[in-house]
Amino acid sequence: MKPLFAPYDRLTAAIARTAVDLLPLLARLIFAGVLAGYFWASALTKFDGPLTPSVGAYAQIFPRALEAAGYNPGALGLWHGLVVLAGSYAEFVLPALLILGALTRLAALGMIGFILVQSLTDILGHGADATTIGAWFDRIPDAQIMDQRALWMVPLLVLVTLGAGRLSVDAMALRLRKNLPVSA
Repeated sequence: MKPLFAPYDRLTAAIARTAVDLLPLLARLIFAGVLAGYFWASALTKFDGPLTPSVGAYAQIFPRALEAAGYNPGALGLWHGLVVLAGSYAEFVLPALLILGALTRLAALGMIGFILVQSLTDILGHGADATTIGAWFDRIPDAQIMDQRALWMVPLLVLVTLGAGRLSVDAMALRLRKNLPVSA
């Protein structure tokens, strides 16, 4: 029986060895091709100037609080402003780090957290309806929140678990660190 499965075992072992190098690169390429533009376009709508978040940024991130403040961001606190700035800059910085493969695991975790907060804001803050939220195992694969964002997380989870791969800033930095002398 063992000789019967030997070719299959060799093939799957070769695929597994290749996957460790290939999957992180593919995850970064897929993220760049599918999601980076989405996040960068969204971030561009959130600024009136480099350190001046737009009213739209507050409306996207704190819809109910902004409504309660009469759509006056100045009526919201410092905390709201800092969260809006951090969230808006994260939409620029985290995708760039992922594409470059720099601080990849941390950036991927940040993007996962960002997507979770984005989803909760869409559901609780913007009142997304059941069709937009969707449900798993319902035979309908196009819900904007449950279905799409679960799929967004898969490449990010690959990057959290496997890192950026050989063709990345992380790998280059590791090679440089290994060549440096150890200080006494």
